[in-house]
Amino acid sequence: MKSFSSQLAFKVHDEEEFTEAIGSIREGIGRIGQPFDTALAHANLPDEIAEVGGIACIAEEAVKGQQLTVEGYSHGGTIYFYGVVESVLYPGTPSFQRYQYPSTLPQDVRDRATADSERVIRQIGLDWVPFNIEFFWDPDTGRLNLLEVNPRHSQSHAQMFEAVDGAPNHQVMAQLALGRDPRMPRREGEHAVAGKWFYRRFTNATVRHAPTDDEIAAVEEHNPGVRITVLPHDGMRLDELPDQDSYSFELAHLYIGARNEEDMQAKYDRCVAALPFEFDEVGGRT
Repeated sequence: MKSFSSQLAFKVHDEEEFTEAIGSIREGIGRIGQPFDTALAHANLPDEIAEVGGIACIAEEAVKGQQLTVEGYSHGGTIYFYGVVESVLYPGTPSFQRYQYPSTLPQDVRDRATADSERVIRQIGLDWVPFNIEFFWDPDTGRLNLLEVNPRHSQSHAQMFEAVDGAPNHQVMAQLALGRDPRMPRREGEHAVAGKWFYRRFTNATVRHAPTDDEIAAVEEHNPGVRITVLPHDGMRLDELPDQDSYSFELAHLYIGARNEEDMQAKYDRCVAALPFEFDEVGGRT
């Protein structure tokens, strides 16, 4: 099993994007790597890890396809799975439009991802821990590629599980910490489908007006099952937002529960149209 200390992930499609990604890594890796080096200095590491340190990159195989995430936990040597979340991109971009639960990918793809996840967890010996494992499924070849294993639950998915199943996946972490079997409920929530939507802008700007708490509450009131978090504030340039991808800026996160995918899309469209953002153009992405 490969070991590494920190990760910056980029999706690249051509040489120009690859060059841009390398530049971003060089600028940003110290922010993650240097604090990690401080922690590594207190650990008894194998020589091959100590030599690499926290400021390093691994060039991995290029993969493509639909991204999905398997969530589960191990408990006393038994492995349980409680959901598969699908990641949907804005058309023609590598930027996430939404996470969606339950996944609508073919059942055999979800079954294969779950089976592969069980083999991985058993091989690396994770126990008494929640996990989420990310894959890429290539519909052209049928190939399933493992992207990464995270020994934790995904906080971004919590409200989706609560909306559909009746409990957030935080329950898994809390119950395992208490030595209990969490046993997540299934399909006991108020909604048949849920998503975390990323409302984005693909050019830079200064925010003349960001929705106020009262304006957000009014949009939520007219769209039951929706919870909205706005990220920028009045006067902020979008390129000042932290932790953005290389292609867009996140304006808001919308957690949406709905009867079906069409209902969820309609709620998103209504909310975006009603959120009173105002911008002053500054030109370019940065």
